[in-house]
Amino acid sequence: MKDIIRAVDAYQETILKAERDIWATPELGYKEWKTSAYMEERFEELGYEITRAGNIPGFFTVVDTGREGPEILVFAELDAVICYSHPDAEPETGAVHACGHNAECAALLGVAAALKDERVLSKMCGRIRLCVVPAEEAIEIEYRATLRNKGIIKYLGGKSEFLSRGYFDGVDIAFMVHLSGGATDASNSGAFVNMGGGSLGFVAKTITYKGVAAHAGGAPWLGKNALYAAMSGLGASNSIRETFKDSDHVRWHPIITSGGDMVNNIPERVVIEGMLRAASSEALFRENEKIDRALIGGAISYGVEIEICDEPGYAPLNHDINLGKVMADAYNLLAPEANLFRKSCSLGGGIGGGTMDLGDLSAIMPTSHPYISGSVGKGHGNDYFIVDPETCCVTNAKWQVMILKGLLENGAEKAKFIIENYHAPFDSKEAFLAHQDSMRRCADRITYGSDGKIIIE
Repeated sequence: MKDIIRAVDAYQETILKAERDIWATPELGYKEWKTSAYMEERFEELGYEITRAGNIPGFFTVVDTGREGPEILVFAELDAVICYSHPDAEPETGAVHACGHNAECAALLGVAAALKDERVLSKMCGRIRLCVVPAEEAIEIEYRATLRNKGIIKYLGGKSEFLSRGYFDGVDIAFMVHLSGGATDASNSGAFVNMGGGSLGFVAKTITYKGVAAHAGGAPWLGKNALYAAMSGLGASNSIRETFKDSDHVRWHPIITSGGDMVNNIPERVVIEGMLRAASSEALFRENEKIDRALIGGAISYGVEIEICDEPGYAPLNHDINLGKVMADAYNLLAPEANLFRKSCSLGGGIGGGTMDLGDLSAIMPTSHPYISGSVGKGHGNDYFIVDPETCCVTNAKWQVMILKGLLENGAEKAKFIIENYHAPFDSKEAFLAHQDSMRRCADRITYGSDGKIIIE
């Protein structure tokens, strides 16, 4: 452990500088070219050969111990979120790292630096894949759909996209450490590390109501109001919330991204971007059908057409309990005087309401996604700041290397136990991606017959 601490501490200045540098240049998903280039340069300065994704940001590198064993994948995420009201937001895009991904990148640099020390690597076997991945935040769905239509990506999330490209082939276990949503004040910002029972999966929806334009004052009866249809559809979808089972943790949250072109015209086109979340794939399919019926009902009420485009989002994330125990043990070895992990963490505990693309990997391999503190304010909010970079970057790096040591020492005894005892929801990458692809659909949903009949798709 002393070798790990020394190896990370030797690069403390580099780690802390990276956190500030990346905070100052936030970029949104699949646009993180500057951030990716920054990380690429730092990795190459450490002597790593990296494999770039090429037509999207991100890269990976593999550390081979030279001794037979499993392969462990460790992540950092590149992208920021949108919060225009944050004082540090980029003015034009609203991008800001009010998610802590900049600290993840800094911590991964510390991991990469430590693994260049032979004293750290000497007791491990197998391989370690370090990956800097784009587009974790599920935002700007319309933009990402354009990338998919151009053949640049297939999936909304960076990890999902990397998985489909084969960048994780041969990996046996994956984990990452995310910054927490923020502490209540700076005094307790370094006071916890935790891991709940998982997170929700989601399907991303783009809904377009297609009406008929007309002069809103002179002849509104000649138009078909797409905005009123959309409001009716949204009202109906809100009214079915009480039919969602509590155990499914369903969340439905839409926004109107285009509501009409000018005030003196009947709106002919209204676009809604929405996200439906649930704790299981079964619940997603079931509740998505109900949401569609409600949205379509709004269109029928006003005689307008509706196009509904569904994109597969992320699968529900289930933390592997055995991997979680290794992580807890590693943290308690690193900070035995605090025993903070066990105090604050209920392994296998309640499901969080968010979603993350690591869920896609949990569908085929053991994964875990704990949180470390070091920030204050609301996650994704305008009061989110990193106040304890030593905890969330430097200590975080030490912890991740300690996790790798715990998994890969003694002939990878613990890693092999985790792999053997994990029951994946899908038996292969191909089966999982086929399941995700089955959720993709984009079509008009109503046919109005000349005889007054209405056919719903």
